[in-house]
Amino acid sequence: MHDIANEAVKFIDLNLFSVVFLFLVGFIGGLVSGFIGSGGAFVLTPGMMSLGVPGAVAVASNMCHKFPKALVGAYKRFKYGQVDLKLGLVLAATAGAGVQVGIQIQHLVLEKWGQAGSDLYVSLSFVAVLIVVGIYVLRDAMDISKSGRSERVALLARKLQNINIPPMITFKTANVRISFWFTLPVGFATGMLAATIAVGGFIGVPGMIYVLGVSSLVASASELVIAFVMGMGGSINWAMHGMIDIRLVLIILAGSLLGVQLGAIGTTYVKEYMIKLVMASIMLIVAVSRGFAIPKYLNQLGLISMSHGAVTVLDSISFVLMCIALLTGAAIILASMWKAKRSAYIPKTLSAEAR
Repeated sequence: MHDIANEAVKFIDLNLFSVVFLFLVGFIGGLVSGFIGSGGAFVLTPGMMSLGVPGAVAVASNMCHKFPKALVGAYKRFKYGQVDLKLGLVLAATAGAGVQVGIQIQHLVLEKWGQAGSDLYVSLSFVAVLIVVGIYVLRDAMDISKSGRSERVALLARKLQNINIPPMITFKTANVRISFWFTLPVGFATGMLAATIAVGGFIGVPGMIYVLGVSSLVASASELVIAFVMGMGGSINWAMHGMIDIRLVLIILAGSLLGVQLGAIGTTYVKEYMIKLVMASIMLIVAVSRGFAIPKYLNQLGLISMSHGAVTVLDSISFVLMCIALLTGAAIILASMWKAKRSAYIPKTLSAEAR
């Protein structure tokens, strides 16, 4: 059996490149987080792992930086009237249980297969979750964009809302009334994945949209409430096991706090389907990036045999794709903000000239 402390807590050496890279990853992760409601972990965790940070440490450090950033984003979007506080707190309650289960799963993986096994588990989970959810969300976003229709409540959500199983809960801001029992799996899955692979938001937001029937704007905003509660509780648990690298936390948090506010402002300018489009685009690129990293962990576990040169090439491809994902997310968000703001400015100018 492996010793968790020796296997997991191997903090990397930081140099100027890694500090700058982590700050930029934090900024773009915050930008995306404020825009689509995820904690940004789908960018931050693989970003840290691409520098050699062990999977468990990356997950733990990301979760620690999450709750102060989520608090800033939630407050910002609450002022815009986008946050359903009741919805966020209800889901956060069950997400808390999911977090504790997820942490135990990570410990079991570490004990049995060590750091390489944990890294493989995190990467495989990333690829599976991001591809499945990413394709579904992308198809929905493209359908809305092509048809020009407004966002509609998903068929599954409409059916669940018509099932009357007490207690029924009304979420005013989200304009949803649904049985409490249907919120449980959404919250639990969000918490469990947040603790194991730190991508809870990418289950929580689609869960609210397609299972509960919440609009993408309110779902992405309310997810920040869940991220705050989960991040605080999970951080305490991870810290007790000595898995948080506070240096990484502070660096990515510095970038994230800047990005999350800009991302939150961006939601007031763009159409709602853009939130889904950004979410899906980055998810799929990150999934491919993590896919190229999987052979390295299989090689470390002795499940396949690869030369050092081949592993290095795949690592480089994975890192480049991660950078492409970061730049793609930032470019789509900033370009859509610029386009929307410019469209709003031109009619005002023409109106002023007419007068």
